[in-house]
Amino acid sequence: MNDYQAKDEYKTILFYRYVNISEENVQELQKLLKAVCDVLGLKGRILVAREGINGTVEGKIDAVEIFKKHILSYKHFRKMDIKESVSRGESFPKMKVKIKDEIVATKYPKHIDPTKKTGRHINAAEVKKLFEKNEEFYVVDMRNDYEIKGGYFKNTVNVDWPMKASRDLPKLMKELEQYKDKKVLTVCTGGVRCEKMSAYLLDQGFKDVSQLHNGIHTYMLKYPGQDFKGTLYTFDNRMTMDFATDKGIPREVVGECYACKQEGNSTQTEKYGHCSFTMCHQHLLLCDKHLHENVFCSDQCRHDHATVKARIQNYMSSAVGVEQ
Repeated sequence: MNDYQAKDEYKTILFYRYVNISEENVQELQKLLKAVCDVLGLKGRILVAREGINGTVEGKIDAVEIFKKHILSYKHFRKMDIKESVSRGESFPKMKVKIKDEIVATKYPKHIDPTKKTGRHINAAEVKKLFEKNEEFYVVDMRNDYEIKGGYFKNTVNVDWPMKASRDLPKLMKELEQYKDKKVLTVCTGGVRCEKMSAYLLDQGFKDVSQLHNGIHTYMLKYPGQDFKGTLYTFDNRMTMDFATDKGIPREVVGECYACKQEGNSTQTEKYGHCSFTMCHQHLLLCDKHLHENVFCSDQCRHDHATVKARIQNYMSSAVGVEQ
């Protein structure tokens, strides 16, 4: 039995909604949600902004159910979809409820507003039919590059394109230009990034843009091991989810160890580590061997790490000398 099954008294929920909220209500909402989560013993993070809400919350099943009823009682969020998954009660160290300018940091022009115009929502079953009919369509994955490297849909065009964050989408317009008149499907973890990013594509003249409603999470839950290769990255201590292993369903592993590739080798892995330079800490796919070694995402980070380490050692030597 898998750990997630063994500790099924916990679950994690994901939710978001783009909706206009007054500044006064944003302030009040932040305080109320923090208080409710603290009382229920929930952990996670919730972002609240004038443009809506985006959150991931984990806790005991009964507590999460109470929270769901509470948040859906707000007039702004009555139609909000909530996605669920089994967890272990260890996904987050504490509860954070923060006020932000955006619920996804895109820094796009103000007129890119998902409440007014966004890609057409199509559900998991509709996307499944596209795959089954072998229709011509192109998946644009709106997640960060390190997320995509661990798992992605068939037909994904940007597996190897460097998008470090949502705000980098405008930099990819030259590469995406060839798909302006094609059928494009945007995807992301739970759907929130696609709302504004598909709106941006439409603003740039793309003719046929759809988005996977409720994201990759919902598709993998409904069709585990199908059409999506690898694992789904999560922004919590679980790191990845695949939905197929627990059901004994075979799936394709696509992740490769970053360090092995730098050495001219290829080792499949689905484990994430970090660049060893602490001021970078970039997520990297690493095999068991390299997870416990110093690995750097660039020569610059290697150099900076060595420089900082030397400065610390010099400082410590000087401090010891003074004490003596």
